[in-house]
Amino acid sequence: MSYLDHLLFGYLPYIAGTIFLLGSVVRFDMSQYTWKTNSSQLLDSSRRFRIANILFHVGIIALFFGHLIGLLMPHSWYAFFGLTAGGKQVLAMTAGGIFGVICLIGMLMLLHRRLTNVRVRAHSQPMDHFILILLFFQLTLGLGTIFVSVDHLDGSVMLMLSEWAQRIVTFQGGAAEAIANVHWIYKAHIFLGLLMFLIFPFTRLVHIWSAPFWYLGRSYQLVRQRQG
Repeated sequence: MSYLDHLLFGYLPYIAGTIFLLGSVVRFDMSQYTWKTNSSQLLDSSRRFRIANILFHVGIIALFFGHLIGLLMPHSWYAFFGLTAGGKQVLAMTAGGIFGVICLIGMLMLLHRRLTNVRVRAHSQPMDHFILILLFFQLTLGLGTIFVSVDHLDGSVMLMLSEWAQRIVTFQGGAAEAIANVHWIYKAHIFLGLLMFLIFPFTRLVHIWSAPFWYLGRSYQLVRQRQG
């Protein structure tokens, strides 16, 4: 174990998590007018943009919840779902590969649009480009882990990664030690994920907190023709 391992995978998760939560609260309290997606749809509502937007959001939502469930599910629950560690890893590789490619295609289409469309580019902030580029590298690393995982289909590395995540969220010691010996590509993937949490409050990503899930259960609006 090196000092860098302890710093990046033992301490940084708590620093990133604290800034992620407190930073979001502070921004909402002090700068609510910036709490938005800064949507560029009015600048370019082409069919290509709609397809890219759908691919990106479907992919990233599936990847987020897949990582959340996959990393935090207790090992003792695997048998309840009829899974072994190896079977769960193959499932994660398959689903992650499919939704990772979907998300990457959508993200590349959005990045190309943001860089080449004059009106959209003029409306963009430097952080908008940085987030998309960061997502590109994160998705590329994530897809790259699939090829490394083929060499150990017994699920051993997946158990190490989930052990690290569970130790972090339950405030147990020894989290960094749990992944001390995993391939560098997993560590790089984790680091970029923590970096995204770290900068989250300072980007347009804060709109995730305001996702209108209540739309799914609300009643239909009644629209009547005006009389007279």
